[in-house]
Amino acid sequence: MTNNWNDIKNANVVLIMGGNPAEAHPVGFKWVIEAKTRNNAQVIVVDPRFNRSASVADLYAPVRAGSDVVFLMGVINYLLQHNQIQQPYVRAFTNAALIVSEGYGFEEGLFSGYDAETRQYDRASWRYELDENGHARRDDSFSHPRCVLNLLKAHASRYTPEMVTRLCGTPREAFLAICRQLATTSAPDRTATVLYALGWTHHTNGSQIIRTAAMIQLLLGNIGMPGGGINALRGHSNVQGYTDLGLLSQSLPGYLPLPSEKMATLADYLQKATPAASLPGQVNYWQNTDKFFVSLMKSFYGDAATADNQWGYDWLPKWDKSYDCMAQAEMMEQGEINGALIQGFNLLAAFPDKNKACRALSRLKYMVVIDPLSTETASFWQPHGEFNDVDPAQIATEVFRLPSSCFAEEDGSVANSSRWLQWHWAAAEPPGEALHDGKILGNLFLRLRELYRQEGGVAPEPLMAMRWDYSNPADPSPEEVAQESNGRALQDVYDASGKLLLKKGQQLNSFAELRNDGSTASGCWIYAGSWTPQGNQMARRDNADPSGLGAVSGWAWAWPANRRILYNRASADEQGKAWDPNRRLIEWDGQRWQGIDVPDYPLTLAPQQQAGPFIMQPDGLGHLFALDKMADGPFPEHYEPMESPLKANPLHPQQSHSPVARLFARDAAQLGEAAEYPCVATTYSITELFRHWTKHALLNAIAQPEQFVEIGAELAAEKGIKAGDSVKVSSHRGYIKAKAVVTRRLQRLHIDGKPVDTVGIPCHWGFEGATRKGFLANTLTPSVGDANSQTPEYKGFLVKVEKA
Repeated sequence: MTNNWNDIKNANVVLIMGGNPAEAHPVGFKWVIEAKTRNNAQVIVVDPRFNRSASVADLYAPVRAGSDVVFLMGVINYLLQHNQIQQPYVRAFTNAALIVSEGYGFEEGLFSGYDAETRQYDRASWRYELDENGHARRDDSFSHPRCVLNLLKAHASRYTPEMVTRLCGTPREAFLAICRQLATTSAPDRTATVLYALGWTHHTNGSQIIRTAAMIQLLLGNIGMPGGGINALRGHSNVQGYTDLGLLSQSLPGYLPLPSEKMATLADYLQKATPAASLPGQVNYWQNTDKFFVSLMKSFYGDAATADNQWGYDWLPKWDKSYDCMAQAEMMEQGEINGALIQGFNLLAAFPDKNKACRALSRLKYMVVIDPLSTETASFWQPHGEFNDVDPAQIATEVFRLPSSCFAEEDGSVANSSRWLQWHWAAAEPPGEALHDGKILGNLFLRLRELYRQEGGVAPEPLMAMRWDYSNPADPSPEEVAQESNGRALQDVYDASGKLLLKKGQQLNSFAELRNDGSTASGCWIYAGSWTPQGNQMARRDNADPSGLGAVSGWAWAWPANRRILYNRASADEQGKAWDPNRRLIEWDGQRWQGIDVPDYPLTLAPQQQAGPFIMQPDGLGHLFALDKMADGPFPEHYEPMESPLKANPLHPQQSHSPVARLFARDAAQLGEAAEYPCVATTYSITELFRHWTKHALLNAIAQPEQFVEIGAELAAEKGIKAGDSVKVSSHRGYIKAKAVVTRRLQRLHIDGKPVDTVGIPCHWGFEGATRKGFLANTLTPSVGDANSQTPEYKGFLVKVEKA
């Protein structure tokens, strides 16, 4: 979230697309209702289903799963064609006026630089044209044909209302009504917020869908504003912390990139990871990467990390390729991964193509599962009839199950959608043999290190050099880990004038105190300030809101720096005055930035210096053109899902699918065709069950005991299916059986002149738990993913429906 849950109440328009918060986030949805009552906000829902959020919306439009980019690019085209953009904001705060290099182009569905053999882009042409000083050229008159705004106009011009209707199935008037409503927020005193969830991320172009929405918000001037922003509604209570702490395969804590094997030295890494300013006078905050990184190494390796050994750089793993979940399944199946440690993750239920995941786990020599629940992953080798048709005699994997505590049985912090770190306390002790996760991992670490000490082994240095100085090394306390994440001074720390900032051993107050000389340590630089010399800031519980804008700065702690709205410098104009005086976040008082939120800007950097508000970008600007950061194009482009109901993409028939989508050769053979599988399937969650967890709870199992799927009334009539009938839903990879819910919430859409039905598949059941046994929904899903995030496709694939 750029903003936060409370801030939703400040919106004048709420666009819900790619999510269903009334059902999946019922407590947080109260802020949407408050926006309606407080601001008479217009709530818009765009979704394949008329869901619970749609039931309280002012505008609803159906959309084909997998066509979101078409809809959103259609909105961009409308805003540009009707000049419904916030011109001063766009000119000053986005890269609309910057000129793109002459080598950039887009033709027949491909951007410049495509290599068909490697299925990758050489992104060298996706850059700015530079002047003699190496800075981007700009044209504030927007007359240059290669300025970003003109390139965007040309690119978006194909996404007409007619094309939106043709590809999305959305009625033209419904689409235009939504465009008109969003356009009202191009005024400085009105804002729209965009709420999304897994309905956008679970696509082969999920990153571009989200980027398109961010571009809309930049054009409308809604980033950095109260009631604005791009707001991801996290599906799990701590999934925000998952990415914050670097648990993705190519990330380190604080969103630092993990080095590649091509970066032989620390200097190589820092040169690649530290961007050069592309406009003069910019903050370019990632120029501090060396401070973040060296402090992280000191947190990892303590006294063993020195300047002489590049702060332990050689001990870090270096990636040679992506190790995302799709790659892991492929490597397991090929026998390239021999063992797996799976903690708090139900792999069999979460990886794409459940049958492939089962084959992959079957090739392991050993698997360790750390979980409070009995998961399908831990018992993948057990036969459960049709639900899990395996032969244990053919599976040699040795499975170790280590029962752990759940969140309510341990102290610690949870990082929620709002980027708030909230401390919670244990309500009970873990039952039976279950141990806290920290105790399990602490014991594993100590025993492994002792084995290395006694017996030696390959590359022991990273393990042996690791700093592990907890008061009880076998059971690190959450408080110690939290303080380690915040960071502390390892030596006395001084400011530029020689004034003492911190004494040796003190906790850091903020990431501004981090140093690159080994005098500070921080396990996650964005968490610096969460546990200061004043104590645990995450445990604060003051919900006072004197401004009425939801800036409850005394409640818990928000990263970074307790800032509640990111990019809040953009809430004020070029002169530093709030765009909307009634929603004043920060303003320039002639000496410094002041306001109800922590300024997302150097406090004494005057507006006259014209540094952009997007301080993490090397040009300080919001990007309508993404330069060389996206794997699939600097502008969003619609490509059909890898399983599409259409024979060709009307926008460019010769390039129907994303040319760089994540796809292994053997998985390509597992893709189905519309002739056999004519329906579009999409997965989702329901209120009564939470992913694959609460089916273990008896009350939840009573509320939703049996697996079901939703089908539209037209499809049901054609197939002779009545409500409550058992149906078989098949894809090219397998089938599931479930009870049919026949509903008019799913409309038959007309896509490129062809009737297309949607099948809704809740994703909660399995062969473990208190509910009746069911099929894992990912039995149906293809093993194909986003080129940027490698997130698998769970929301738009092909199936057929039969009466069982």
